[in-house]
Amino acid sequence: MIKLAKPHHEVHRTAHIGWLRASVLGANDGLISTSSLLVGMAAANATPQIILVTAVAALSAGALSMAAGEYVSVSSQADTEAADMAKEHHELEHAPEAELLELTHIYVQRGLDKHLAHQVAEQLTAHDALGTHLRDELGISEAFAARPVQAALASAAAFSVGALPPILLAWLWRGSSLPIAISAVTLVLLALLGALAGRLGGASMRKGALRVLFWGAMAMAATGLIGRLFGIAAA
Repeated sequence: MIKLAKPHHEVHRTAHIGWLRASVLGANDGLISTSSLLVGMAAANATPQIILVTAVAALSAGALSMAAGEYVSVSSQADTEAADMAKEHHELEHAPEAELLELTHIYVQRGLDKHLAHQVAEQLTAHDALGTHLRDELGISEAFAARPVQAALASAAAFSVGALPPILLAWLWRGSSLPIAISAVTLVLLALLGALAGRLGGASMRKGALRVLFWGAMAMAATGLIGRLFGIAAA
């Protein structure tokens, strides 16, 4: 008699890929875009009041833009998944034998012999025909299902969190060294964010930190240079 192993649940990082991607993207975007904008404004010799108003406007517009963009894009994915589910449901109702053969062929391609593949297809179809076809034919599963509202909220919240440090600096810092202060704090936070993203995703923390550091430094250098050029021209 074959003794079945006790069921267990393993925790995999891919189950959180949706909100993790949206959160990391939102935080990085909030930090880089807001810091770069404020560095440019400060380099152009804008007054503290103008810099602070610019920061708040950047936070509001950026968070709403991220939420809207994520919601629209993920909703499109959800619509596609729903259409595929409806199509598979219709095919299972009107051509079950063809769908069974299709599932058998999928398992043969994955390495099972034809007889075993047919048995597996029959048993899985009897257990959950639609779920089996969605998973094995289309690659749609619960762990990777599109969640527009979750993605939108995660992006907006993460953008706001990322934008807060440069905004607080713009509010509290006084003096001509504001661009340097914002750049330094932003680079440190970007390194931490990149390392955290690498850690959560099971990748290299060093690689994750370096790639966001590079692009963050490039963005702030570009806006700082533009601000300096326009500030000199205005003076």
